[in-house]
Amino acid sequence: MYCSGMAKIRLMTADDIDSSQGLLSQLGYPLESSELRRRYDAVARCRDHALFVAEDDGRVVALCHVYARPALDKPPEAIVQALVVDTAARSTGVGKGMMVTAETWARNFGFKSVALGSSVTRSDAHAFYEAIGYERTATSHLFRKDIQA
Repeated sequence: MYCSGMAKIRLMTADDIDSSQGLLSQLGYPLESSELRRRYDAVARCRDHALFVAEDDGRVVALCHVYARPALDKPPEAIVQALVVDTAARSTGVGKGMMVTAETWARNFGFKSVALGSSVTRSDAHAFYEAIGYERTATSHLFRKDIQA
């Protein structure tokens, strides 16, 4: 467990799903609780993924999902898939604490770098990542095709 100011960072449990649902909605990903539970169960089973939450006064105020990405075309590294801090807890050090936790997890897995993507519209997030030492190294477009019948 890591402490960031008043918040305590710990592994996420199934009991945190309802709180996480609200956080993901703030990030722009509203999910039904049954779908979030299904996704949580899938991620929680994977040894090379980790889910962390920050708790302040018994309330979950942040969520971070990090995973190991082995690759041929890029260096093997840890990827922060999601980081969201409750709007009321931003600028308190919780986000930095979550990233330190993700970096520690990555280091423990033997990775030498951590990468993440951030929407081009999230300039506040970009400033935050740059302030904690992350550099913009590439820009790209995400392509997706719906393959459901």
